[in-house]
Amino acid sequence: MSRAINADATEEQLTTMCAKFGLGISVIEQLHSGGTRIVLNNIADADALRTKLGKLVIDGQVQRSGSHVGRQPVR
Repeated sequence: MSRAINADATEEQLTTMCAKFGLGISVIEQLHSGGTRIVLNNIADADALRTKLGKLVIDGQVQRSGSHVGRQPVR
């Protein structure tokens, strides 16, 4: 499983939910295609949030912000 979740929810809704359940957020960003991408601190927190979000989890491709900087391979 992944620590990242794409959800049909706002940043505010997700941060509130994570605070309520004590889930640690690593990164959060708005998606250009709608919704929010959230990365939790560990897989256990991500699994817990997926369960709580249920049908709000977005499956498939999403369009991320152009300001996103992906990891580059070590050369």
